[in-house]
Amino acid sequence: MSEFWLLPIAFFSSTLAAVMGMGGGILLIAAMPGFVPAAAILPLHALTQLASNGTRAAFGWRHLDFSLVPAVTLGAIGGAWLGAGVYQSLNMDWLPAVIGVLILLVTWVPLPQVPGAGQASLLALGFYQTGLGMLAGATGPLGAAVLLRRNSERDWLVVNTALYMTLNHLLRLGAFVLIGFSFAPWLWLAVAMIVAVTLGSWVGTRLRPHIPQVDFRRLFRLLVTLLALRMMLLPWLD
Repeated sequence: MSEFWLLPIAFFSSTLAAVMGMGGGILLIAAMPGFVPAAAILPLHALTQLASNGTRAAFGWRHLDFSLVPAVTLGAIGGAWLGAGVYQSLNMDWLPAVIGVLILLVTWVPLPQVPGAGQASLLALGFYQTGLGMLAGATGPLGAAVLLRRNSERDWLVVNTALYMTLNHLLRLGAFVLIGFSFAPWLWLAVAMIVAVTLGSWVGTRLRPHIPQVDFRRLFRLLVTLLALRMMLLPWLD
């Protein structure tokens, strides 16, 4: 039953993402190793984040921009296909350490920016978000710069980040099912986590107008770094 300690973490991470627009997925996946086996981390995370992002987009439906969907989806299909092939070649014993390293890179290393604000940048966004997501799980912050070039208003950013991440997680989820992962042994945990993140999205959406647009990145980076280091040490602690 220790895996059910993930429920308050899932609720908090979804609330955080609904307020800030990002960060919840990274926080959740960084906490999952040790509670569930390595092989279940990324599929369960994809399912939970599909619910978190999908409900966040639904609660903010007035700000949805569906012009993002075609290019992001096309790129994401290619990313899911490539990422699934790499995922199948990984040693599951070392998967938490691999995720930890990728999270540190996403959190601290200035990554190359996709130029422009047109359809090509959205196509690239869908591809690398979903492909890397098959290995790291949470890659939401990587797309912030692309969307900022289109609109810097917080509600638009939060809701449309949720929109493209919903597409990302939906395709990743399909890829995990196609390569043989079964959710049946994790049914009750998955349902409980979906409820937790849905409540978190609802609470965070209502808190967002009342919380100043403060830069939480320094504190967030410190917390995520500690959790990523824990992930990287797990293979030696077992």
